[in-house]
Amino acid sequence: MIWDPNFPTKKVRSSWPKSRSLKGLPYYMTVCSRPSESPDEKPEQETPNFSVSGTSGGSRAGLFRTPISGGVQSATSAHRLPHPALAVRNLMEQARFAHLCTTMSRMHHRREGYPFGSLVDFATDSMGHPIFSLSPLAIHTRNLLTDPRCTLVVQVDLNSWWSGLSNARVTIFGDIFPLSDDEQEWGHKQYTAKHQQWASQQWGNFYYYRMQNISDIYFIGGFGTVAWVDVKDYESIRPDKIAVDGGERNLKELNAIFSKPLRKVLSLDGEIDDAALISIDSKGTDIRVRQGAQFNVQRISFEEDHEVETVDEAKAALQKIINRCYRSKTHKRS
Repeated sequence: MIWDPNFPTKKVRSSWPKSRSLKGLPYYMTVCSRPSESPDEKPEQETPNFSVSGTSGGSRAGLFRTPISGGVQSATSAHRLPHPALAVRNLMEQARFAHLCTTMSRMHHRREGYPFGSLVDFATDSMGHPIFSLSPLAIHTRNLLTDPRCTLVVQVDLNSWWSGLSNARVTIFGDIFPLSDDEQEWGHKQYTAKHQQWASQQWGNFYYYRMQNISDIYFIGGFGTVAWVDVKDYESIRPDKIAVDGGERNLKELNAIFSKPLRKVLSLDGEIDDAALISIDSKGTDIRVRQGAQFNVQRISFEEDHEVETVDEAKAALQKIINRCYRSKTHKRS
Protein backbone atom coordinates (compact mmCIF):
# COMPACT_ATOMS: atom_id res chain seq x y z
CA MET A 1 0.00 0.00 0.00
CA ILE A 2 1.35 3.41 -0.95
CA TRP A 3 1.58 5.74 2.04
CA ASP A 4 1.11 9.48 2.03
CA PRO A 5 4.54 11.10 2.64
CA ASN A 6 2.80 14.14 4.13
CA PHE A 7 0.87 12.12 6.68
CA PRO A 8 2.64 12.37 10.04
CA THR A 9 2.08 8.85 11.37
CA LYS A 10 2.60 5.22 10.59
CA LYS A 11 -0.04 3.13 8.89
CA VAL A 12 -2.68 1.92 11.33
CA ARG A 13 -3.74 -1.68 11.13
CA SER A 14 -7.30 -2.56 11.93
CA SER A 15 -7.83 -5.25 14.52
CA TRP A 16 -10.74 -6.54 12.46
CA PRO A 17 -10.35 -9.35 9.84
CA LYS A 18 -10.14 -8.51 6.51
CA SER A 19 -20.87 5.43 -31.69
CA ARG A 20 -22.89 7.41 -33.13
CA SER A 21 -22.83 11.22 -32.83
CA LEU A 22 -25.78 13.49 -32.14
CA LYS A 23 -27.66 14.07 -35.38
CA GLY A 24 -26.51 17.21 -37.13
CA LEU A 25 -23.67 17.95 -34.71
CA PRO A 26 -19.92 17.39 -35.14
CA TYR A 27 -18.03 14.59 -33.37
CA TYR A 28 -16.92 16.68 -30.42
CA MET A 29 -20.55 17.31 -29.51
CA THR A 30 -21.29 13.60 -29.32
CA VAL A 31 -23.65 13.20 -26.42
CA CYS A 32 -24.12 10.02 -24.45
CA SER A 33 -27.01 9.59 -22.11
CA ARG A 34 -26.99 8.51 -18.51
CA PRO A 35 -30.72 8.21 -17.80
CA SER A 36 -32.69 8.81 -14.65
CA GLU A 37 -34.74 6.30 -12.76
CA SER A 38 -37.99 7.24 -11.07
CA PRO A 39 -41.21 5.40 -10.14
CA ASP A 40 -43.19 7.37 -12.72
CA GLU A 41 -40.74 6.78 -15.53
CA LYS A 42 -41.88 5.23 -18.82
CA PRO A 43 -38.94 3.35 -20.39
CA GLU A 44 -40.58 3.16 -23.79
CA GLN A 45 -40.76 6.92 -24.25
CA GLU A 46 -38.14 8.44 -26.51
CA THR A 47 -36.72 11.92 -26.47
CA PRO A 48 -37.00 13.92 -29.68
CA ASN A 49 -34.54 12.88 -32.40
CA PHE A 50 -31.49 12.29 -30.21
CA SER A 51 -29.14 9.67 -31.60
CA VAL A 52 -27.10 8.78 -28.56
CA SER A 53 -24.04 6.62 -28.33
CA GLY A 54 -23.92 4.14 -25.50
CA THR A 55 -23.18 0.58 -24.59
CA SER A 56 -26.54 -0.50 -25.95
CA GLY A 57 -25.78 0.97 -29.37
CA GLY A 58 -29.37 2.20 -29.68
CA SER A 59 -30.68 5.53 -30.88
CA ARG A 60 -32.76 6.46 -27.84
CA ALA A 61 -31.64 9.16 -25.47
CA GLY A 62 -32.67 6.62 -22.92
CA LEU A 63 -34.87 7.59 -20.02
CA PHE A 64 -33.85 4.25 -18.55
CA ARG A 65 -30.59 2.84 -17.19
CA THR A 66 -27.93 2.15 -19.80
CA PRO A 67 -27.05 -1.59 -20.00
CA ILE A 68 -23.54 -2.42 -18.84
CA SER A 69 -22.90 -5.33 -21.18
CA GLY A 70 -20.16 -3.38 -22.91
CA GLY A 71 -18.03 -3.42 -19.78
CA VAL A 72 -15.91 -0.77 -18.12
CA GLN A 73 -13.24 -0.33 -20.76
CA SER A 74 -15.63 0.00 -23.71
CA ALA A 75 -17.76 2.54 -21.87
CA THR A 76 -14.69 4.53 -20.86
CA SER A 77 -13.25 4.68 -24.38
CA ALA A 78 -16.58 5.18 -26.16
CA HIS A 79 -17.49 8.28 -24.19
CA ARG A 80 -13.99 9.65 -23.45
CA LEU A 81 -14.56 9.12 -19.74
CA PRO A 82 -11.76 9.27 -17.19
CA HIS A 83 -10.31 5.97 -15.97
CA PRO A 84 -12.52 4.70 -13.10
CA ALA A 85 -9.77 5.34 -10.51
CA LEU A 86 -9.41 8.92 -11.75
CA ALA A 87 -13.17 9.40 -11.88
CA VAL A 88 -13.41 8.39 -8.22
CA ARG A 89 -10.58 10.74 -7.22
CA ASN A 90 -12.30 13.59 -9.09
CA LEU A 91 -15.61 12.81 -7.41
CA MET A 92 -13.98 12.75 -3.96
CA GLU A 93 -12.51 16.18 -4.64
CA GLN A 94 -15.72 17.73 -5.96
CA ALA A 95 -18.14 16.32 -3.37
CA ARG A 96 -18.33 17.96 0.04
CA PHE A 97 -20.74 15.63 1.83
CA ALA A 98 -21.26 11.87 2.02
CA HIS A 99 -23.23 9.17 3.80
CA LEU A 100 -21.16 7.43 6.47
CA CYS A 101 -22.42 3.94 7.30
CA THR A 102 -21.31 2.46 10.63
CA THR A 103 -22.47 -0.46 12.79
CA MET A 104 -24.60 0.29 15.84
CA SER A 105 -22.70 -0.26 19.07
CA ARG A 106 -24.15 -1.92 22.15
CA MET A 107 -23.47 1.27 24.12
CA HIS A 108 -26.63 2.77 22.59
CA HIS A 109 -28.71 -0.04 24.15
CA ARG A 110 -30.73 -0.46 20.98
CA ARG A 111 -30.37 -1.92 17.48
CA GLU A 112 -26.93 -3.37 18.17
CA GLY A 113 -25.34 -4.71 14.97
CA TYR A 114 -27.64 -2.83 12.60
CA PRO A 115 -26.12 -0.50 9.99
CA PHE A 116 -26.43 3.20 10.83
CA GLY A 117 -26.22 5.88 8.14
CA SER A 118 -25.50 9.55 8.73
CA LEU A 119 -24.68 12.57 6.61
CA VAL A 120 -21.16 13.95 7.17
CA ASP A 121 -18.86 16.44 5.50
CA PHE A 122 -15.34 15.36 4.63
CA ALA A 123 -12.08 16.31 2.97
CA THR A 124 -9.32 14.21 1.41
CA ASP A 125 -5.57 14.09 1.83
CA SER A 126 -3.07 13.76 -1.01
CA MET A 127 -3.81 10.03 -1.33
CA GLY A 128 -7.57 10.44 -1.40
CA HIS A 129 -8.11 9.14 2.14
CA PRO A 130 -11.16 10.85 3.69
CA ILE A 131 -10.73 13.09 6.74
CA PHE A 132 -13.66 13.90 9.03
CA SER A 133 -14.44 16.37 11.80
CA LEU A 134 -16.65 14.40 14.21
CA SER A 135 -18.36 15.19 17.48
CA PRO A 136 -17.79 12.71 20.33
CA LEU A 137 -21.53 12.92 21.04
CA ALA A 138 -22.55 11.70 17.57
CA ILE A 139 -23.83 8.14 17.25
CA HIS A 140 -21.55 7.41 14.28
CA THR A 141 -18.50 8.55 16.28
CA ARG A 142 -19.31 6.19 19.14
CA ASN A 143 -19.92 3.41 16.66
CA LEU A 144 -16.49 3.93 15.08
CA LEU A 145 -14.73 3.85 18.44
CA THR A 146 -16.24 0.41 18.99
CA ASP A 147 -15.91 -0.89 15.42
CA PRO A 148 -13.84 1.18 12.94
CA ARG A 149 -15.17 -0.72 9.90
CA CYS A 150 -17.47 1.40 7.77
CA THR A 151 -18.43 2.49 4.26
CA LEU A 152 -18.57 5.99 2.85
CA VAL A 153 -21.07 6.61 0.01
CA VAL A 154 -20.18 9.68 -2.05
CA GLN A 155 -22.00 11.34 -4.96
CA VAL A 156 -22.46 14.83 -6.37
CA ASP A 157 -23.48 17.11 -3.50
CA LEU A 158 -27.02 16.58 -2.28
CA ASN A 159 -27.59 20.34 -2.34
CA SER A 160 -26.35 20.53 -5.91
CA TRP A 161 -28.30 20.43 -9.16
CA TRP A 162 -28.77 16.70 -9.35
CA SER A 163 -28.86 13.68 -7.06
CA GLY A 164 -30.74 11.03 -9.02
CA LEU A 165 -29.97 7.31 -9.24
CA SER A 166 -28.16 7.86 -12.54
CA ASN A 167 -25.64 10.12 -10.86
CA ALA A 168 -22.05 8.91 -10.50
CA ARG A 169 -21.38 7.54 -7.03
CA VAL A 170 -18.80 5.55 -5.14
CA THR A 171 -18.79 3.36 -2.04
CA ILE A 172 -15.48 3.28 -0.16
CA PHE A 173 -14.88 0.49 2.35
CA GLY A 174 -12.38 1.13 5.12
CA ASP A 175 -11.45 1.67 8.75
CA ILE A 176 -11.73 5.07 10.43
CA PHE A 177 -9.58 5.98 13.44
CA PRO A 178 -9.12 9.20 15.42
CA LEU A 179 -5.97 11.18 14.71
CA SER A 180 -3.63 11.57 17.65
CA ASP A 181 -3.37 14.87 19.53
CA ASP A 182 -0.18 15.68 17.61
CA GLU A 183 -1.97 15.09 14.30
CA GLN A 184 -5.05 17.21 14.98
CA GLU A 185 -3.51 20.40 13.58
CA TRP A 186 -2.55 18.54 10.41
CA GLY A 187 -6.09 17.21 10.12
CA HIS A 188 -7.50 20.71 10.62
CA LYS A 189 -5.39 22.07 7.75
CA GLN A 190 -6.45 19.27 5.41
CA TYR A 191 -10.09 19.73 6.34
CA THR A 192 -10.26 23.52 6.11
CA ALA A 193 -8.53 23.52 2.72
CA LYS A 194 -11.86 22.19 1.41
CA HIS A 195 -14.26 23.64 3.98
CA GLN A 196 -12.84 27.13 4.18
CA GLN A 197 -15.70 28.45 6.31
CA TRP A 198 -14.06 26.66 9.27
CA ALA A 199 -10.56 28.01 8.63
CA SER A 200 -10.76 30.84 11.19
CA GLN A 201 -12.73 28.90 13.79
CA GLN A 202 -11.54 26.63 16.55
CA TRP A 203 -12.79 23.08 16.24
CA GLY A 204 -13.75 22.96 19.94
CA ASN A 205 -15.36 19.66 20.86
CA PHE A 206 -14.93 18.24 17.37
CA TYR A 207 -12.12 15.80 16.76
CA TYR A 208 -10.44 14.83 13.49
CA TYR A 209 -10.60 11.28 12.16
CA ARG A 210 -9.13 9.66 9.07
CA MET A 211 -10.00 6.57 7.05
CA GLN A 212 -6.57 5.07 7.61
CA ASN A 213 -7.11 1.84 5.71
CA ILE A 214 -9.11 1.69 2.47
CA SER A 215 -9.96 -1.95 1.81
CA ASP A 216 -12.09 -1.67 -1.35
CA ILE A 217 -13.80 0.78 -3.72
CA TYR A 218 -17.01 0.20 -5.70
CA PHE A 219 -17.79 2.77 -8.41
CA ILE A 220 -20.94 3.33 -10.47
CA GLY A 221 -20.14 6.00 -13.01
CA GLY A 222 -23.09 5.86 -15.37
CA PHE A 223 -22.71 5.37 -19.15
CA GLY A 224 -22.16 1.65 -18.50
CA THR A 225 -19.29 2.14 -16.05
CA VAL A 226 -19.49 -0.18 -13.04
CA ALA A 227 -16.22 -1.27 -11.47
CA TRP A 228 -14.36 -2.40 -8.39
CA VAL A 229 -11.46 0.05 -8.37
CA ASP A 230 -7.99 -1.08 -7.32
CA VAL A 231 -7.08 0.72 -4.09
CA LYS A 232 -3.45 1.21 -5.12
CA ASP A 233 -4.54 2.80 -8.40
CA TYR A 234 -6.84 5.13 -6.50
CA GLU A 235 -4.17 6.13 -3.98
CA SER A 236 -1.46 6.74 -6.56
CA ILE A 237 -3.43 8.65 -9.20
CA ARG A 238 -3.66 12.44 -9.08
CA PRO A 239 -7.08 14.04 -9.60
CA ASP A 240 -7.69 16.40 -12.51
CA LYS A 241 -6.66 19.94 -11.72
CA ILE A 242 -10.05 21.29 -12.79
CA ALA A 243 -11.70 19.05 -10.16
CA VAL A 244 -9.34 20.06 -7.35
CA ASP A 245 -9.14 23.81 -7.80
CA GLY A 246 -12.56 25.09 -6.77
CA GLY A 247 -14.63 22.21 -8.16
CA GLU A 248 -18.03 23.32 -6.86
CA ARG A 249 -17.24 26.99 -7.43
CA ASN A 250 -16.15 26.24 -11.00
CA LEU A 251 -19.43 24.46 -11.74
CA LYS A 252 -21.46 27.38 -10.44
CA GLU A 253 -19.45 29.81 -12.55
CA LEU A 254 -19.74 27.68 -15.68
CA ASN A 255 -23.47 27.19 -15.18
CA ALA A 256 -24.00 30.93 -14.85
CA ILE A 257 -22.42 31.37 -18.29
CA PHE A 258 -23.31 28.23 -20.25
CA SER A 259 -26.56 26.81 -18.88
CA LYS A 260 -28.78 28.72 -21.34
CA PRO A 261 -26.47 28.33 -24.39
CA LEU A 262 -26.17 24.58 -23.75
CA ARG A 263 -29.93 24.29 -23.45
CA LYS A 264 -30.29 25.97 -26.84
CA VAL A 265 -27.64 23.75 -28.43
CA LEU A 266 -29.21 20.58 -27.03
CA SER A 267 -32.61 21.83 -28.24
CA LEU A 268 -31.52 22.04 -31.89
CA ASP A 269 -33.18 18.69 -32.61
CA GLY A 270 -35.79 18.69 -29.85
CA GLU A 271 -36.97 21.00 -27.09
CA ILE A 272 -34.99 20.89 -23.83
CA ASP A 273 -36.40 22.75 -20.81
CA ASP A 274 -33.24 22.94 -18.73
CA ALA A 275 -29.55 22.02 -18.88
CA ALA A 276 -26.97 22.28 -16.10
CA LEU A 277 -23.38 21.12 -15.65
CA ILE A 278 -23.17 18.72 -12.72
CA SER A 279 -19.54 17.56 -13.00
CA ILE A 280 -16.43 18.31 -15.02
CA ASP A 281 -13.11 16.62 -15.69
CA SER A 282 -10.23 17.18 -18.07
CA LYS A 283 -11.97 15.32 -20.93
CA GLY A 284 -15.52 16.59 -20.75
CA THR A 285 -18.53 17.53 -18.68
CA ASP A 286 -21.75 15.82 -17.58
CA ILE A 287 -24.95 17.76 -18.24
CA ARG A 288 -28.22 17.23 -16.41
CA VAL A 289 -31.04 17.67 -18.94
CA ARG A 290 -34.69 18.20 -18.10
CA GLN A 291 -37.56 17.57 -20.50
CA GLY A 292 -40.80 18.35 -18.71
CA ALA A 293 -40.82 16.27 -15.53
CA GLN A 294 -38.19 13.84 -16.79
CA PHE A 295 -34.43 14.06 -16.37
CA ASN A 296 -31.41 12.38 -17.89
CA VAL A 297 -27.68 12.98 -17.88
CA GLN A 298 -25.72 13.53 -21.07
CA ARG A 299 -21.99 13.88 -21.57
CA ILE A 300 -20.29 16.44 -23.78
CA SER A 301 -16.69 15.60 -24.60
CA PHE A 302 -14.09 18.25 -25.22
CA GLU A 303 -12.07 18.03 -28.42
CA GLU A 304 -9.78 15.03 -28.69
CA ASP A 305 -6.18 15.60 -27.57
CA HIS A 306 -7.32 18.66 -25.64
CA GLU A 307 -7.59 18.36 -21.85
CA VAL A 308 -8.70 21.31 -19.74
CA GLU A 309 -7.03 22.17 -16.44
CA THR A 310 -8.50 25.53 -15.45
CA VAL A 311 -11.94 27.11 -15.42
CA ASP A 312 -10.80 29.56 -18.12
CA GLU A 313 -9.78 26.67 -20.37
CA ALA A 314 -13.15 25.03 -19.70
CA LYS A 315 -14.93 28.25 -20.70
CA ALA A 316 -12.96 28.42 -23.94
CA ALA A 317 -13.58 24.74 -24.74
CA LEU A 318 -17.33 24.98 -24.12
CA GLN A 319 -17.66 28.22 -26.08
CA LYS A 320 -15.80 26.66 -29.00
CA ILE A 321 -18.16 23.69 -29.03
CA ILE A 322 -21.25 25.91 -28.84
CA ASN A 323 -20.03 28.19 -31.65
CA ARG A 324 -19.22 25.28 -33.96
CA CYS A 325 -22.56 23.63 -33.29
CA TYR A 326 -24.41 26.81 -34.23
CA ARG A 327 -22.29 27.22 -37.38
CA SER A 328 -22.87 23.60 -38.34
CA LYS A 329 -26.63 23.94 -37.93
CA THR A 330 -26.72 27.25 -39.83
CA HIS A 331 -24.67 25.76 -42.68
CA LYS A 332 -27.04 22.79 -43.01
CA ARG A 333 -30.07 25.07 -43.14
CA SER A 334 -28.50 27.18 -45.88
